[in-house]
Amino acid sequence: MIGAIIVGAIIGMVAAGITRKSDSMGCFANIIAGLIGSFVGQSLFGYWGPSLAGMALIPSIAGAVIVIAVVSFLLD
Repeated sequence: MIGAIIVGAIIGMVAAGITRKSDSMGCFANIIAGLIGSFVGQSLFGYWGPSLAGMALIPSIAGAVIVIAVVSFLLD
């Protein structure tokens, strides 16, 4: 569980950097975006590529980028 939270935080930080939202997101938001993005990405793109803590990294990052973009669009 702790490993999944750490990997989710890393995925969220990478996705926030890609979307250039890293200044406005905190650590908790990165974890949430990473975990939800992992679910979304693996649901949409499948489970392929390298994985950590049961999360395929490439689809998870793509899913987190989608989650951050949608949330940013709705809140702005």
